[in-house]
Amino acid sequence: MPVHYAFFMTGNTPPRSFRSVVSTMNQHLVSKRLAQLLGHAGLAPFVLLALGCWVVQPEWFGAFIKAQLAYGVLIFAFLGGIHWGAALLSPSLDAAQTKKALGWGVSVQLLAWFATMIGGFGFALLMAGFVAEFLVDKRFYAWYGLPDWLLRLRFHLTTGVVVSLALTVAAANVRG
Repeated sequence: MPVHYAFFMTGNTPPRSFRSVVSTMNQHLVSKRLAQLLGHAGLAPFVLLALGCWVVQPEWFGAFIKAQLAYGVLIFAFLGGIHWGAALLSPSLDAAQTKKALGWGVSVQLLAWFATMIGGFGFALLMAGFVAEFLVDKRFYAWYGLPDWLLRLRFHLTTGVVVSLALTVAAANVRG
């Protein structure tokens, strides 16, 4: 049984900080290298769809635009969910921090959903949202006790996402 379930299944008290939970987890799950590989794998669809918008046949263009928006919404909502997991595993947070983390997590998911309803403006909302998410993460990741390298990885991935979304919007304006 994974360690994170064991605390709740056995009635044991969870460790004092998220960092201590991480240190007791399977190290393959928190490997810096694995996180980098998976993070960049998650960035690949953004890049490929953005490039595709510039080269696909006109009959495929709309599908690429829709796919980029859908993937952006999915990943943006995922980033909001990270705050729920981290807040629930961080017993060192005070009540105000916990409310902010959980509230932010839901806000991100609602913004992602809203981006699906506003057409091309959804891309602008996503780009601003990814930047805002990173800025919030800079503050909240410290609360959770997450490693510094994770925030640096988030910066690189966020930059790649925002550039890819901007290239998609540019293609829509030039080719659409």
